[in-house]
Amino acid sequence: MLKAKILFVGPSEPCVLIEWVYEGPDNLHFAGAISPEEHMERNAFNLESGKTVLANFLTESSDITEYNPTQGVRILEFENLHVTSNNKGAGCEFELWDCGGDPKFESCWPALMKDAHGVVIVFNADMPSHLKELEMWYSCFVQQQLLQDTQCLLIAHHKPGSGSDRGSLSLSPPLNRLRLVHSNLEDDPEEIRLEFIKYLKSVVSSVSESRDREEMSIMT
Repeated sequence: MLKAKILFVGPSEPCVLIEWVYEGPDNLHFAGAISPEEHMERNAFNLESGKTVLANFLTESSDITEYNPTQGVRILEFENLHVTSNNKGAGCEFELWDCGGDPKFESCWPALMKDAHGVVIVFNADMPSHLKELEMWYSCFVQQQLLQDTQCLLIAHHKPGSGSDRGSLSLSPPLNRLRLVHSNLEDDPEEIRLEFIKYLKSVVSSVSESRDREEMSIMT
């Protein structure tokens, strides 16, 4: 059975929460800026991690119910009945490596990239810093690994309540050559699922062709 390794990468979303303390109708004061982790400890507050939630949805894994930034990498194994490795309907297994976007894990990236067949770059189009980082992620995980552009997918992920302005996103070369899709799990979850299946099929096609070439070279 053919196996394919897909990397889920992209910038993290560092955030600072502003905490206010309510001590009565006339006594509301600013208490300072705290981290999401500290705020959760105090108030059991849940945050959504876009890339991880999207990875769980696409692989039909269990939902994340609290904010836990991915530490290094999280590997999800799955199969998709709509994706086969040849015309005879042979099955295909996938490993989706949900990689932490924090720069402190950069030393681990070469190990994560080894033997990868595809790269999905997930970003928040509403954050200018994410758009500036896209070319770095593409260069590091796609170009330097000698992957084809068809093996890369850009996903502009829209979190609940953020809207989905798809007309304002314009990418410069070489990013404008890549397939770009938008995801909104609140408004149209099936759209991104179908787009992901199309992408998996293109990756499997590339892997199958590469394997066939290797077998032919051995025979000759």
